[in-house]
Amino acid sequence: MESVNLIGPQLLLLAVGGLLLICDAFATLLGPRRWLVWYMVGTPGLALLAGLGALAWAAAHAVTDTRGSAFFGAYELDDFSLFFSVLFAGVVIAVVLFSVDYLRGNRHQTEYYALVLASAAGLMFLAGARDLIAIFVALELTSICQFILAGFLKDDRSSEAGIKYLLLGAVAAALTLYGMALLFGLSGSTSLEGIARAAAEGEDRRLGFVLASVLLAAGLGFKMAIVPSQMWVPDVYQGAPTPVTGYLSVGSKAAGFAVALRLFVEGLGDRAIAPDWAMMFAVLSVLSMTLGNVVALVQTDIKRLLGYSSIAQAGYFLIGLAAVAAGEPQVELGVGGLLFFAASYAFTNLGAFACVIAISHRIRSDAIADYSGMARRSPLLALALTLCLVSLTGIPPTAGFVAKLYIFNAAVQADLIWLAVAGVINSVISAYYYLRIVLNMYVGEPVSPDPVRPTPLLALTAGAAVVGLLALGIFPFPVIEAAEAAARVLS
Repeated sequence: MESVNLIGPQLLLLAVGGLLLICDAFATLLGPRRWLVWYMVGTPGLALLAGLGALAWAAAHAVTDTRGSAFFGAYELDDFSLFFSVLFAGVVIAVVLFSVDYLRGNRHQTEYYALVLASAAGLMFLAGARDLIAIFVALELTSICQFILAGFLKDDRSSEAGIKYLLLGAVAAALTLYGMALLFGLSGSTSLEGIARAAAEGEDRRLGFVLASVLLAAGLGFKMAIVPSQMWVPDVYQGAPTPVTGYLSVGSKAAGFAVALRLFVEGLGDRAIAPDWAMMFAVLSVLSMTLGNVVALVQTDIKRLLGYSSIAQAGYFLIGLAAVAAGEPQVELGVGGLLFFAASYAFTNLGAFACVIAISHRIRSDAIADYSGMARRSPLLALALTLCLVSLTGIPPTAGFVAKLYIFNAAVQADLIWLAVAGVINSVISAYYYLRIVLNMYVGEPVSPDPVRPTPLLALTAGAAVVGLLALGIFPFPVIEAAEAAARVLS
């Protein structure tokens, strides 16, 4: 029961997801009117309560200082896993809120919310898993749900997105499993602690551990959306339902980096191996930033643009991972910078997608050209989207500025000055396509004189995200302290 208590938020999400499916089976017995009420209120209402309950449960663990190992050390509830549990619970709440109007009238929305909850439970398990088997099971739990969500609309684009995501995800899973099998063969253990012990004692097996690192980076890079595993991003982002796109851009990416930190810092953090994978991640960081930003310059569809932007942002995440290998105190600085970047990115990207859903759903278009003059059609939505894009660029007083400052400082302190310079240059490049959208909204002529009014739930989500990114930009210290406390677990 002690182990069960430690995974309470995950169990709550899974239980409510199962309850939704059971209730859905009996929904047709309620009669047409009650059946309609169930799909419009009951399904999203229960999903929202599950997200709020998971958030409250994770926060209670943090406040009461509940910590410990579950299932013989396969899962660890510590400051690191709690940080991500709170983050993922918040992401679930946001996704449910801006899915309500998007899915209105969809007969299969119960399955949609059940998949979101199950996937989020998998993300939470990933952040705390300290055993290769537990990591792979959690990875597949969240991945399979996301494959289905990507193709949820069943039209041509959504089906294409789902198929591409599934096929490339299968390749990534195979690479990850090969890397894990190699680690097990070298160490004789599936626990990260046992792998770390073997890595510290096995100088003669260094090449094998480096090869395992390459395979794991290639497999987990799919979740992180980094080069060379980024091919799925633009097509899936464009074809998947927009709420799912927002979910993948934040939840899936953050979980990928969480499990990468566990594996590489805890399992492969030995001084003999760390410099090799750190240099690998530094190079991948530059490639991801450059490819994402350069290709985003020519995009005309806002979802594809945010897809390539996501690849570039993953490159900034990797700066923190590369800085970790420099040793103390860079472990704490690099991990802390990455975690704070994840929190700021969650507010920023969820806010951006809430605005995109609100605008695109009304104008029936994702073309950037159709956003022309949006400041006159919907001043508040245009302002909210502007602040989110400014934060993605890294301009004060937004969270994005503090996050980039934090992570660039980690690179400088780790003597990776060239990597920090590459990050700054790429931030300047990104300003062109982010601020081009802003200029188009405020200077361009409106495509139509009709006003664009967001629904109350979308307005609430976008407003909360904007408040969050401004609060983190002006007063970031509480979240920085939480990120540093989580980083100390790994250091």
